[in-house]
Amino acid sequence: MPTVADETFTRIDYLARALKTPRIADMARRLADQAVRDEWTAPQYLAAVLETEVNARDASGTAIRVKAAGFPAPKTLAEFNFDHQPGADKTTLHRLAAGGYLTEAGNIVFLGPPGTGKTHLAVALGVEACTQGVRVGFGTAAAWVARLAEAHQIGRLDQELRRVNRYQLIIVDEVGYLPFDAEAANLFFQLVSTRYEHSSIIVTSNLAFSQWGHVFGDQMIAAAMIDRIVHHADVITLKGASYRLRHTQITTLPSIQAEQGAQ
Repeated sequence: MPTVADETFTRIDYLARALKTPRIADMARRLADQAVRDEWTAPQYLAAVLETEVNARDASGTAIRVKAAGFPAPKTLAEFNFDHQPGADKTTLHRLAAGGYLTEAGNIVFLGPPGTGKTHLAVALGVEACTQGVRVGFGTAAAWVARLAEAHQIGRLDQELRRVNRYQLIIVDEVGYLPFDAEAANLFFQLVSTRYEHSSIIVTSNLAFSQWGHVFGDQMIAAAMIDRIVHHADVITLKGASYRLRHTQITTLPSIQAEQGAQ
């Protein structure tokens, strides 16, 4: 014969299905014994059950946002080797991870040679933003331009820019690896200018700002773009040898030699 407890849990099962929250029914059963053992009050028991549901939803939502962002691979600050990269200040990075720049529509720029951790740090901050409920989009500079160029060709550039602006944060990786023609440079400028003081951008580049004119083919466009990006930005310059090549005999990459020659 069913006990009062059995009947109660049957009722909870029904209510949880009606609310489309099956985890609540499961956790109500799991936590019941602990509630009795630890002499929880009814409000404490209810709070514990609901807290479990909220935590599970947060974790599920984060996983969905991380997947939707399109990261090459999720990274965290805990995984970053700060000892290998003294240019990355741990205090500054953890302050940025807290997300204050997002509420202020601020930007972050990582500059430095290949292999110094720019993409890792950008992705790690993007993942942190996902955990805070922020919608994030990741892509290389070339990929973002290709996306806008495709929309432009079919007469839907304005709509696509509005779609991109639904991301509270976009990450633009590898600015400077490939030069842009005039049309691509104009599209990239529109991407930056439409987000100015409205939403955030994280940019990574292997080139100093002084060399961006060569990438975009126009010093004026480059200057206007840089002006909008850095106006409300933390600019972090990373230096040193490539972390990927730390176990090889290669100590200097061509890009570093070129940069040193330019200086």
